[in-house]
Amino acid sequence: MRLLFNKPNFTIPINTIRSAFCSPNFNFHTISSSMATTPKPNEEGAAKRFWDKFSKESILTLYTPFVVSLASGNLKLDTFGHYIAQDVHFYKCLAQAYELAEDCADDDDAKVSIIELRKRVLKELKHHGSFVQEWGLDLSKETTPNPATTKYTNFLLATASGKVEGVKGPGELATPFEKTKVAAYTLGAMAPSMRLNFFLGKELMNFNDDEHPYKKWIDKYSSEAYQAAMLQTEDVLDKLSVSLTGEELDTMQKLYHQALKLEMEFFKAQPVDQQTVLPLSKQHISAEHRLMIFSDFDLTCTVVDSSAILAEIAIVTVPKSDQSQPESESQIARVSSADLRNTWEVLSREYTEEYEQCTESMLANQKVEEFDYEGLKTALEQLSEFERRANMRVIESNVLKGLNVEDIKRAGERLILHDGCMGFFQSITSNQNLNVNVNILSYCWCADLIRSAFSSGGIHTMHVHANEFEYENSLSTGEIIKKVESPIDKLQALTDILKNSDQTDKTNLTIYIGDSVGDLLCLLEADIGIVIGSSSSLRRIASHFGVSFVPLLPALIKKQKEHVEGSIFSWKGLSGVLYTVSSWAEIHSFIIGS
Repeated sequence: MRLLFNKPNFTIPINTIRSAFCSPNFNFHTISSSMATTPKPNEEGAAKRFWDKFSKESILTLYTPFVVSLASGNLKLDTFGHYIAQDVHFYKCLAQAYELAEDCADDDDAKVSIIELRKRVLKELKHHGSFVQEWGLDLSKETTPNPATTKYTNFLLATASGKVEGVKGPGELATPFEKTKVAAYTLGAMAPSMRLNFFLGKELMNFNDDEHPYKKWIDKYSSEAYQAAMLQTEDVLDKLSVSLTGEELDTMQKLYHQALKLEMEFFKAQPVDQQTVLPLSKQHISAEHRLMIFSDFDLTCTVVDSSAILAEIAIVTVPKSDQSQPESESQIARVSSADLRNTWEVLSREYTEEYEQCTESMLANQKVEEFDYEGLKTALEQLSEFERRANMRVIESNVLKGLNVEDIKRAGERLILHDGCMGFFQSITSNQNLNVNVNILSYCWCADLIRSAFSSGGIHTMHVHANEFEYENSLSTGEIIKKVESPIDKLQALTDILKNSDQTDKTNLTIYIGDSVGDLLCLLEADIGIVIGSSSSLRRIASHFGVSFVPLLPALIKKQKEHVEGSIFSWKGLSGVLYTVSSWAEIHSFIIGS
């Protein structure tokens, strides 16, 4: 059972769920947007807003084989030389684009800044020459830009020439404002490159010791001087965008996003002629291997916990079924709905209080220094008993009685998943080259809701292991067919699935993705346990029993650094180590690639 207040500090405005379900379009997007904290007045410029909005591309770039190998220090010198040669092509284009932007800018201060930035780009080209000298690179054969570089430079020069839909070219510009608009668009197409390079430089600083072979490159892009140039570029962009209309700002945002994607493709396209720890699918999936992916559902995949949704559907549909009744009987239905809501609130409160008591009980013994799986498993048996009692109270309350299966499916179709979640599962299930088995293990009371959520994204091959509603004439009886109620049940389901798959001649590599205490045993049993989100109760209980948490990216860079060419990258379950991520973009990049 995962009630409304199961998660610490996790609250959902129930009135929002009700209004969303009752609205003509039944739009669950309303729910997820209402859960966000009220935004403060936005004083950031356009450049920073765009960067924050499209941060996914920066994560995808960080997880490319080239960047991870570079960070580890074992990137082959020939590969680095190819990158430098391609970067030279880009910087030459950048200088040309600045020159065109300078001609278009009518603001004297902006013009001076653009001239300074162009001079800096020309200086950067000289720095690239010093890279070539220091590392003894031979770029004589690297004279042709690759397709990703060409696509990027063509886009940049087209933008700087005014060849954007709805924008006249420089030879046709009738007013100074039209020219300024092209200058603004050009800066919008150039700014993401500098911001992304600085982002990569700062991230790689964590691995940049004095012995790092590419220390000079990392130092350059993480330096205060480079940051200052980046901020100057963004400042000019912000000034040039002040007079733009909302529609023109939308155009600039699209150009910024396109440039950021092209920059990501630029890094992705760098040929890495060596074994890399990612993407995992490339390293481990073959005719002899199978990738077994397991994921929790509530709050791992979803923005809103399914138990709150199901309860609210039950509450708000009571009056709907009685609209044809006489006024006196309709009044009874409304009272019944109010009583149902009160019952749900009591159940939620009881769950929260007992959950906290159960958590404290699990932490009663002294914290251990070394990973104690059996101790953790014994402690989580207490939680399992608690979850079963909580589910029994829900069944006896009749809160879930009378739900129409079509309403449930409709809710599933409109359920909001975390950004990137649906895309990951769409990619992993549709790729015919992957030997993969995907499973959802969930406490959710109604597997129909889960199946409907993924079916709405065109995913029909996923195996869902969850509880089921019992129905009579398409209406729920209030009974739950119990299949997965607790951490122990989840572990048993995972064990059974793997046992059946072991009957083939293929070797399994197991990954479990979860976010809560109920996922702990499965996370630890899997070869790779990935924790998404920041559940304090999960960390508190796991740490008490000696579990360590390691951010995924540093773990991958460490593996890449220690890797011996010709060997395989090994992963092992029950190690007591779990890997943490902040988004599905990281998971996607690691397993499938960007």
